[in-house]
Amino acid sequence: MTKTKEKTSAWDMAEFINTKEDVIALFTVALDENDIDFLKSGINALARSKGMTAIARELGVTREGLYKSLSLNGNPSFITMIKLLDNLGFRLKIEQKVSA
Repeated sequence: MTKTKEKTSAWDMAEFINTKEDVIALFTVALDENDIDFLKSGINALARSKGMTAIARELGVTREGLYKSLSLNGNPSFITMIKLLDNLGFRLKIEQKVSA
């Protein structure tokens, strides 16, 4: 019996963010779960899907700096996150937390 190697590729969230509804669902889950790493990963994937170089230029930061900020070890400033979300066509909305 001959074994064949299966080719696999890394899963990339950017390939699955196709609609604004996808983005809103991703951000909603991340914020509801207080999962900042998932939120940064989602924003990173969205930025990559839209073109990180152009977004970085529009934000006035380097492409490498933006990648670093949005990495799991990154710590983007609040203003960077607000500008990035605005650039991507989104904004934060504050609402009162519903107690369980």
